[in-house]
Amino acid sequence: MENISINELKNHFDEEVVVSGFVDNIRNLQWVQFVILRDNTAKVQVTIEKSEDANKEMVELIETLPLESTVKITGKLVDSPKVKLNGMEIIPTNIEVTSKSSEELPFNFKDLEGVNLDTRLDYRFIDLRNDKNLFMFQVQSTLVRFMREYLYNNNFTEIHTPKFIGAASESGADVFEVKYFDRVAYLAQSPQFYKQMAMASGFNKIFEVAPCFRAENSNTSRHATEFTSFDVEFSYINSYEDVMNLEAEMLAYALEKTNELYGEKIKEVFGVELVVPKLPFPSMKLADIYKELEERYGYKVDEAEKTDLTTEAERLCYKLSQEKFGHEYLFVTDFPAEKRAFYHMRDAEGHLMGYDLIWRGTEITTGAQREHRYEEIVKNAKEKGLDEDVKFYLEFFKYGCPPHGGFAIGVDRLTMLLLGIPSVKETQFLFRGPNRLNP
Repeated sequence: MENISINELKNHFDEEVVVSGFVDNIRNLQWVQFVILRDNTAKVQVTIEKSEDANKEMVELIETLPLESTVKITGKLVDSPKVKLNGMEIIPTNIEVTSKSSEELPFNFKDLEGVNLDTRLDYRFIDLRNDKNLFMFQVQSTLVRFMREYLYNNNFTEIHTPKFIGAASESGADVFEVKYFDRVAYLAQSPQFYKQMAMASGFNKIFEVAPCFRAENSNTSRHATEFTSFDVEFSYINSYEDVMNLEAEMLAYALEKTNELYGEKIKEVFGVELVVPKLPFPSMKLADIYKELEERYGYKVDEAEKTDLTTEAERLCYKLSQEKFGHEYLFVTDFPAEKRAFYHMRDAEGHLMGYDLIWRGTEITTGAQREHRYEEIVKNAKEKGLDEDVKFYLEFFKYGCPPHGGFAIGVDRLTMLLLGIPSVKETQFLFRGPNRLNP
């Protein structure tokens, strides 16, 4: 017989079933033993009557079995309305111990209140057994699935680009060097160059979900040296507004679908409302934002800082968007080109033809129309002093390349904001930062 997930047991009343999981709890009473079995979907009660001779071996086994051991249980599933745990129980005929927990747990993963985060990350394999953490990754997986689904429904192709690259991605300052046989290679900051190569190859619509690496000594709640990026690129656009519209539609679709599955449970477990955004998303120019932030909230910064959004300006954008537009999201446009990558297209005034997307006070996306004209992108690269470093990349545009654009979303940061988690350290399966390389 095949194992049945605990959340599927309701379809198998009065049948012999096989379930496997962790021993979550044991109540060893005078006449009966109650074993709570846990897998990643739910919990179920297993009831062993001590008075029955056939149960003698199972009773003796359970009396010495440590919690968090794993077992495989065969038995009959019965409907038991008096059982508080889902109104069912398994009457076992056989219990097989598949692994024994040999040491006391370093902390109580069922109650993480007061447990140091570094300790939790040191024992992440224990920390992730927490029901809330397991559910968090179910939500993350579901959200990514529906973003993928939207793109597949719109004829996008998923690609997989290399993470070893022969030249520093953009400036060389924020990349990891690695020894690559007899030469130096770098870990990719993003798949940007290869996404654009796909456009030059005629792929038209592509996306990738993959790790990116940033050698930034940033010890904040939203940065990591390795993170999962959801990258999208597509051709034959008329302007960067096409990119904004597609991203807004994708997010609205994925959040609506995720809300249908998990909205109520997210509210119950995390205490936050999953808000499905309305289309279109509002948009404001960078200069207009600073003007309104000063008028509404008295927030002033030096002119030199107005070339980008400060951390505090990002935070206030959430409040501004809600008050001005009744919306959680805000596209910010008209950044000066000197603050952005050389491959972003510029208008006649030198403004970037791109945007940032701010959600709940944090930037989740940088997107743009890309420069696809060979002479212009060569000129831009020279201005940044990168023409030799990115020579291989510039080759993509010599032989014709359609107008195109795209964006990237950090999956870990998106999860953090969606569920109200304090830090990406908790929303990454295993966090990598300047001071953490293990486990």
